[in-house]
Amino acid sequence: MFFQRLKAPGLGQNSYVLGCGDGLAVVIDPRRDVDEYVRLARQNGLSITYVLQTHRQEDFELGSRTLAQMTGARIVAGSHPLFDQVDVKLEDDAELQVGTTRFVALATPGHTPESLSYAVYLKDAGDKCWGVFTGDALFVGDTGRTDLPDPDKTGDNAGILYDAIHRKIAPLGDQTLLFPAHGAGSACGGNISERDDSTLGIEKESNAVFKDSRRDFVAHKLAEKMARPPYFLHMEKVNLLAGRPLPWPSTVQVLQPADFQQRMKEGLVIDTRSPEAFAAAHIPGAHNIWLEGVPAFGGWIATERTRIFLVADGPEAGELAVLSLARIGIDSVEGVLAKGMEAWRDQGLPMESFATTSASETAIWMQQGRVHVLDVRDDYEWDEKHIPGAVHRYVGHLEDKLPLLPKDSDIVVHCSVGHRSGLAASILKRNGFTQVHNMLGGLTAWEKLDLPLERAGETKRTD
Repeated sequence: MFFQRLKAPGLGQNSYVLGCGDGLAVVIDPRRDVDEYVRLARQNGLSITYVLQTHRQEDFELGSRTLAQMTGARIVAGSHPLFDQVDVKLEDDAELQVGTTRFVALATPGHTPESLSYAVYLKDAGDKCWGVFTGDALFVGDTGRTDLPDPDKTGDNAGILYDAIHRKIAPLGDQTLLFPAHGAGSACGGNISERDDSTLGIEKESNAVFKDSRRDFVAHKLAEKMARPPYFLHMEKVNLLAGRPLPWPSTVQVLQPADFQQRMKEGLVIDTRSPEAFAAAHIPGAHNIWLEGVPAFGGWIATERTRIFLVADGPEAGELAVLSLARIGIDSVEGVLAKGMEAWRDQGLPMESFATTSASETAIWMQQGRVHVLDVRDDYEWDEKHIPGAVHRYVGHLEDKLPLLPKDSDIVVHCSVGHRSGLAASILKRNGFTQVHNMLGGLTAWEKLDLPLERAGETKRTD
């Protein structure tokens, strides 16, 4: 039996290749760049015959249509009207036989109305369910968010999800392996475990959807505060068409510094270097999104129509940044700076910088009343714990909701370790704040030094 999980860096997205006997294979929830699935199948003597979709997906672009065109596979999904670009529509409890493996479709709405899970039964496992592909219904340690279809119906959707998991997934048995569409770092769940592997038995002992009453679970979901990246709306549209092929050949140009300087006026610059490197020297007006953060935060500052110009640490980093943006449906990268900031520097072109600081230094400055502290973590993190007296703005909303602080005052920006605060610092600089400091190490370092923290329920939020 062949089985492999493929993870998309920065997105927390999981897709799967499963050998089903008789040389046949299925792929579950493929991402847009499909070459790896084809390669895996070829190397293992498998023919991809079906592509299974659990739901429309909001945080990455599917590769279902492209993979089907490359392999001759048929696209499988549920019978919900939203799925109108598929080859096989499965009703609730319908079965699909692939080789010696049997799949049972389980309607599990709540995260989205069309969500479908697939219970898998192997020939040599008798009547015991081997595993279940749950999409975004059930994660390791968490469940999918229920506000996406309609924020006003978050509670109603939570109840629907609770019922679906208990009626459809829980009876599969404690031995059942859990294969969700996302792991830690996904924007589709608020508290997904860092573990990739779990069983229903483990989840029944630890996951709120099994431990809480229906009423408490609904209250828990209503209390979740998860930001919705703007690019999700674009993903909804393209994924109803089962995704789009990657542009080929690539139109991304390598631009020499002078050309880059001229062309970048057409759009925006994303610098994918580390926050430390960006703080030391960067192109004026650039956004700093560290390389691993491009899939999660590129869609906050750019749309599918934005012309993007990239700065990266070498050709491989540049290629990964282009691919990471394509995975969230952004194909509008116009150029990559040839030889990065070294070439820009050597040409004597304009550069900016801003300061970095430490948790210990920030604490001293706060005691002296010298600085404002800006926390750019998400609402959940802020509510759990934060620095006394800090101002809160989630980094994704920062450009649209700048803090009401003097633009010439000293501002220390922080997140959990320094990556999101690097992006926030670049946004503040773009908007005329002149004395910006990125607190490297973030709240992680602050807590290790046992510096003061306000925790949940102790104070009211500072805006």
